[in-house]
Amino acid sequence: MKEINNHVHSTYSFSPYAPADIPAKAQEAGLGTVGIMDHDSVSGCAEFLDAAKKIGMAATAGCEIRVNMTGTIVEGRKINNPDEPNVAYIAFHGIPRSQFGAVTEFLKPIHDARIARDRKEVEKLNAVLAERGAPTLDFDADVLAISEAANGGSVTERHILYALSLKLIAAYGKGEGVVSFVEQKMGIPMVGKLKEMLLDLDNPHYAYDLLGVFKASLVPKFFILSGEEECINVQTAVDFANSIGAIPVFAYLGDVGESPTGDKKAEKFEDDYLDELIPELKRIGFKAITYMPPRNTKEQLLRLQKLCRDNELMEISGVDINSSRQSFNCPILLEPEFCHLADAAYALIAHEKLASEVPNLGMFHPENPRSFQTLEERIEFYSDIGKRMDHTQPEKGVELI
Repeated sequence: MKEINNHVHSTYSFSPYAPADIPAKAQEAGLGTVGIMDHDSVSGCAEFLDAAKKIGMAATAGCEIRVNMTGTIVEGRKINNPDEPNVAYIAFHGIPRSQFGAVTEFLKPIHDARIARDRKEVEKLNAVLAERGAPTLDFDADVLAISEAANGGSVTERHILYALSLKLIAAYGKGEGVVSFVEQKMGIPMVGKLKEMLLDLDNPHYAYDLLGVFKASLVPKFFILSGEEECINVQTAVDFANSIGAIPVFAYLGDVGESPTGDKKAEKFEDDYLDELIPELKRIGFKAITYMPPRNTKEQLLRLQKLCRDNELMEISGVDINSSRQSFNCPILLEPEFCHLADAAYALIAHEKLASEVPNLGMFHPENPRSFQTLEERIEFYSDIGKRMDHTQPEKGVELI
């Protein structure tokens, strides 16, 4: 068994990795499979898949969007999004390559609405920065310029904070210069290990670490709630994903007590109503649940796994990678409770390659010739194909049927 990761961001959302870099980084880390997952964009997917083919890396493509849950039994609740009630993160996994154009067209209004909100957020942030005597940002020259927005990529709050980090480093220099300015002029304290890292002039992750300082202290001051053009209705999104042969997936977050990864404060999300939520997701048309094992307790995940089995929902795992400081590895996936997620990853890859060649070979297509099987049996069948497939010629995987 090898580790897998279906949730690596590229420069088309926010990440130090170009799409073509990701397969090689995954192979270097010893992963068996890897997946690209960008916010509101599939523009890097073809480049990513081509790079994976060149080195024979098993690879899958998807995208992540936010939706409003209006019209569902969880309307108005805080779901899996710390910033916005009634808004949930979902993913389109296993998008057939033949459908990238359709997805890009579907995402364009979302992309445009997000850029418009980003621009307003920078205006709001600039007012805060001016009050504190800090350099302000030019949205086009500082933020858009470090993104792939011109090529269909998204712009996130991380882009804004990264642009600010670069501007402060340029103005005050790494080490004591920028640390003193942030603490004394901007009134943002730095303590312990974080301060040590930012006093280290040789720190290769410097701008990402400085971004981390600003995430908790500044985002609440400039964040603007998303509208319905940016966060479309969940039913619209799920129906579209199913119509093109992609797999619509709900992203489980779960209540956070003492965060296993140390990156979230104690906060409640879906756990109190999870028994109601999972059947509702099934009714809406979701086909799977994705989760990140390092972020939750085993008790949470075993409960979630049972609910997935009871409702015949596929389980997909991926650990969010968007910083140079993060490891591609996730050894918890080798534990007995989670090793089935590797089979699911190979099944996902087989689904994606087959559906691109013959649409009704998609795992959840209503005319799939194996629709008589249980979900568990189908995953086993597709996983076997995904493992036997020549990943330098994935389009020929259909010959294994």
